[in-house]
Amino acid sequence: MNVEKIIKTEKEIPLESRTLIHFMLVNNKIIEVFSSVLKPFDVSLQQFNVLRILRGQKGRPANLSTLNERMVTKMSNTTRLVDKLIVKGFVCRITCPSNRRKVEITITPEGKKVLKQIDEQISKAEKNILKNLTPKELEQLNNLFNKF
Repeated sequence: MNVEKIIKTEKEIPLESRTLIHFMLVNNKIIEVFSSVLKPFDVSLQQFNVLRILRGQKGRPANLSTLNERMVTKMSNTTRLVDKLIVKGFVCRITCPSNRRKVEITITPEGKKVLKQIDEQISKAEKNILKNLTPKELEQLNNLFNKF
C-alpha cells in the first residue's frame, strides 16, 4: 500500500505522518470489510462487539458498565446499541427487582445463533485480510502494536 499514491500526492510524506496515515487506511479497510460481512445480518460492528462480549459472559448477565469497559471502540451510546439488539431479539434486558438502577443484559438463543453464523463469515474475512502476512509477520506486527 503506497500512501502517497492512495492520497494522490507527489510530495513525499514524512515517515511519522506516513505511518499514521497507513494506520488509518488499514483501519478503514478492515472496518469496510467487516461492515460488509455484517450487513446481511443487520448488525453493526459495535453491535457485533456487544454480542461477543455477552457470549463471553457464559450465561452470566452483564451491565452497561461491563459492556462499555470491554468494547473495542469505547462509546457512550451503549444503551442505544443494546436497545437495537433487544428489538432484533438478540439480547434481553432485565431490571433487578431489588435494585431498580441495576440492569442485567444477556444474549438470547437467537443472538447466539446469529453470532455463530457471523463468526463463520468474520473468520473468512480475517483470513482474507491477513492472507499476505506469514504467522511470523503477524507475531512481529502484534509485538509492534504492543508498544503503543
